[in-house]
Amino acid sequence: MSTVLPFVIEHEFNVPRALLWKVQTQAEHLKHWLSPEGFHTIHSEIDFREGGKYFYGIEGPNEIQMWGLQQFLEIVPEQKIVHLQSFSDKKGGLSRHPMAPNWPAFMHVTATYEDSSSDRTLYTLSWIPHDSDEIGRATFDAARSGMQAGFAGTFAKLDAYLIKLQVK
Repeated sequence: MSTVLPFVIEHEFNVPRALLWKVQTQAEHLKHWLSPEGFHTIHSEIDFREGGKYFYGIEGPNEIQMWGLQQFLEIVPEQKIVHLQSFSDKKGGLSRHPMAPNWPAFMHVTATYEDSSSDRTLYTLSWIPHDSDEIGRATFDAARSGMQAGFAGTFAKLDAYLIKLQVK
């Protein structure tokens, strides 16, 4: 069995940690930015506590829908969120990636928040397959450039949303 390295991406947001935390932990904010470029949120429901979950749906080109579930394992306010990420069906049941059936069923995700310079926040996200077979790990490993591009687009949406919040 081969080991796979986590996919890690960092982004510095031009907002204080408390604001970044808020927009990443409340459904009314998540629905505005948490989806890849070209997609929009069609469902956003959160029970933000250890043992709770975030259940969401997004829709993209040609009306393709994807549903997801985050099961919160650890929450350290304004410092860290650890969760298991999976695809789901419309009812919240476990499902496979609609465009990559060999994708791991679960991803172990760790997000950290650190103060940076001048009221900025360094956000670090780490993804690694959880209880995956060899095919799932290989699929994950081969998708790194796509994940890099996908998260870059999502972070751009979040940056734009944060600017809107600050202008109000």
